[in-house]
This record gives sequence, structure tokens and C-alpha cells, in this order.
Amino acid sequence: MAAGVPSLPARAQPTARVPAGYPSDYIEVIARAQREGSVTVYGSTDLEIAQPLIDAFETRYPGIRVRYQDLNTIELNNRFLAESASLGTNRPARDADVADVLWSTAMDLQIKLVNDGYAQRYESPERDGLPGWAVWRDEAFGTTFEPAVIVYNRKHFAGTHIPSSRSGLARLLQDRAPQWRGKIVTYDVERSGVGYLLAQQDARMGSEFWYLAQALGRARVQLSASTADMIERIASGELVLGYNLLGSYALSLMERGAGIAVIAPRDYTLVMSRVAFIARQAPRPHAARLWLDFLLSRDGQVLLSQTASQLYTIRTDTDSTHTANALAERLGYALRPISVGPGLLAAQDALRKKAFIARWREAMRG
Repeated sequence: MAAGVPSLPARAQPTARVPAGYPSDYIEVIARAQREGSVTVYGSTDLEIAQPLIDAFETRYPGIRVRYQDLNTIELNNRFLAESASLGTNRPARDADVADVLWSTAMDLQIKLVNDGYAQRYESPERDGLPGWAVWRDEAFGTTFEPAVIVYNRKHFAGTHIPSSRSGLARLLQDRAPQWRGKIVTYDVERSGVGYLLAQQDARMGSEFWYLAQALGRARVQLSASTADMIERIASGELVLGYNLLGSYALSLMERGAGIAVIAPRDYTLVMSRVAFIARQAPRPHAARLWLDFLLSRDGQVLLSQTASQLYTIRTDTDSTHTANALAERLGYALRPISVGPGLLAAQDALRKKAFIARWREAMRG
């Protein structure tokens, strides 16, 4: 630069406001996050669903770009473990291409990572808006309220009573096994983290699950790792019924006129929640806090409820029609939320998991 020519000041980022109800010193978190410039999120939520949340976040906090990696639950877990191993005890550079936040439907995998020391503690200003079962050690946070349901093709089952209990469904499958061979679907517990979680929780609830699993095997059940794919194939008539599928996507398709229906099992209906945490070695920790807080906020929760999948909000103080309370009224009160906490660790015990998978494979052989 020529002598005597004054340098221009660096362009300041537009000032973002501190959300209502937050402590006044949150402005420092915002300022440091803007200096970090981005946040990397590893998520098992489809990018199409996450995009409105990303757009609103980047509008609220100018200068902070969200780098969203859309991964399935197993890929997410394995990729994070691999990059953590490569980092060792070294703190990554601010521009490192590693995760700041993990957000996954595989609750048990997330809790194991937290329990193994991969998360950092954060007292979110949004914590009081969440139910007690959805927060563990101020490290792991539930973000959605999603029931596992039975989904079926209405046209195929016209005039047929669909049982609303697992034992009833097992009996129906046994009676119709030849007719429905290859037309039933559920999660592949070896490829789907959420599928394994739901099946393992089912098994904990009682022996009826294995009776049903054997009936599924005799019907030559198809196995899949994709919720959307399974439900769309049921809606098209290619498949006729799905067991233990996440209901949020099915309910939204029903509201848009798809020829499917949903049953919440009356014996109990498991409810899972997508769990988020900030990585202990997050290179952009302040931007990570902003993202987590926005995800848990009323505004963030309403945006999730308005996506294509219309995810039900874990908060009960939003104006959305897609809240946990509304879901209870719609599906009944046999809802059993899976608590975010150490009770999920048993599912990831290596010996127990090996034994479970072996029994599952045997059941699938019919």
C-alpha cells in the first residue's frame, strides 16, 4: 500500500440481537461465533428437512455459515470417531474440517459418545423449555418427539381390521404370511442405528417382540435403513405394511393425501428424539452453542415442525400444531418416550449387542 494512504477498516459483521430472555453477556458468544465464521454439523436428518433451519440461522447470525453433512447414523458415528482418533489430544484449527455439533436419531450411539467423553457441557438458555427426560448432564439434548408406529397402505387393507397390538399384528402376519411374503418392511437393525435402538427397546419391554420378529421373518420381511424409502413404497402399494417406522414422515404424508394410515400400538408406543451435542474438541465452540440454542428454541422448533416431515416439537410452549401434547391427543396416551441418558448405554454393550443381532438374524430366518 502506498505511503500516506490510510488502510480501510475491516468490514464488521451486522450486529445480531441477543434472543429475548437470554443473559446480556450472550452478545459475547455471538461476537466470538461470528469471528469463528462457520459451524459444522454432522446430522442424520435429511438436508431437505434441515435446510429451512439452516437458512433461518444464517439470517439471524450474519457471517456464520452452516456446513451441514447429511449422513446416516452409522456413517455419522464412525466418521466422528475416526476424526477424533486422528486428532488425539490436539486442538483442531479453527478452519479444520471436523464436527462441531452431532445431531442424530441414533440416541444410544449419541449417549455412548457423550458417556465416553466426546461432548462438552453447556448450560443452554433454552434448557428450561425442555422436559427433564430430554437433557442429560447438560451435554446431550433431545430435540424432537417422534413415535415409532405401524404404517399401512389403506387401499390394500380396505375392509380389514389392523390390530393395534404387537401380539395381534404377529397373529395377523402368521395368518397372511403367504399372501404378504416380501410385502412387509421394517428397519435393518444392522445398518440403521435408529432401527437397532427401537428393536432393542422393544425387546426390553417384553417377550412379545421376539414373537413378532419371528412372524416378520416368516413373512420374509424386507429390511431397509431409510424411513422415507419404506414409507413411500408403502404409499405406492409396492409394500403393504411397515413396522416400527418413525411416524413423523408418515403423518405428514397422510396430511398431504397419501393413501396410507398410521397406528400407534396400544400396548405401548416408543417415542424417540434426535439427540444433539457439542463436540468436546469443536474448533468453533461458540458457533456450535448458537446452533444448539437455535435448534432448541421456540423459533427453531417451529421451523422443524413446518418442514416436509413436520417433526413434532419436544417443546410444549410453541404455537405449532405439531407438539408432543398434540401428538398424545392424536395417537393416545400409551406414548413411552425413550429418556436421553445412561439407560441407553446397555444397548451399546458389545456382548449384549452381539447376542441381540444373533437372535435377530435367527428370527429373520423365520
